[in-house]
Amino acid sequence: MAKRSNVRRLRAEFDANEYFEDAGHSPDIDLLERKWDPANEQPKHRKKTSRHHNNNEEPTGHTHATREQRFVKNITPRSEGQAKFMEAIDRDNLVMALGPAGTGKTYLAIAKAVDALKAGRVGRIVLCRPAVDAGENIGFLPGDMEDKLAPYLRPLYDALSDRLPAKSLKSMMAEGLIEIAPVAFMRGRTLNNAFVVIDEAQNCTYMQIKMLLTRLGWNSSMVVTGDPAQSDLLPELSGLGPAAEKLENMDDISVIRLAKEDVVRHPLVAQMLTAL
Repeated sequence: MAKRSNVRRLRAEFDANEYFEDAGHSPDIDLLERKWDPANEQPKHRKKTSRHHNNNEEPTGHTHATREQRFVKNITPRSEGQAKFMEAIDRDNLVMALGPAGTGKTYLAIAKAVDALKAGRVGRIVLCRPAVDAGENIGFLPGDMEDKLAPYLRPLYDALSDRLPAKSLKSMMAEGLIEIAPVAFMRGRTLNNAFVVIDEAQNCTYMQIKMLLTRLGWNSSMVVTGDPAQSDLLPELSGLGPAAEKLENMDDISVIRLAKEDVVRHPLVAQMLTAL
């Protein structure tokens, strides 16, 4: 009898804890003050969810808040230049997009890369960005290589997180489906079956641009984005503009030049670009 009484007591305590988790009460205060008795609780006040529910029914209770957020966005061009840019990505294996800030170069390129990966047209995404300071040296950064490169690659993380849930993004990066690498570690690689995005290419020298472009492998696409007017290198060292001029007339290569009319940020951005 004593053993059976202990089982009943433990079962009552378990039901009490489950009620407090669902109803948001404090078990310590209520049990001490005897404001709640599990024997008097009616089933209608408790919300239980079955693990094997019908697919057409929505789960009830707090489980709805823990569902993973789904990003189902249809990316559409907001200017004529963006429309040409997106058409060129679908048509050619190498696309170079040159234009001022706020024209959506990086965002559209990464959005197309994520769409290609989801559709199975490529096996991975490789994002590359030069680790160049914007005219300000903040000294040595702590941590390992990934920690040191994180501030430079943050814009790429922001664009990816806007297209993928955080859990899926973390899983894809852990599995190698999405790789973010600096320019310094790209030499000698052959990127097959990949969608490659080279961002902020105006901060690459001519030899770096040449090295990056020749990484293109079979069944791969590459998008190079940058603004030659905002290079953190000396004007004669930036290689994006000269490389685009030499490749502009080649077949299967598109060079898209965006203008202030394609700016999709705050309207003041286009005005400031004109004034500055």
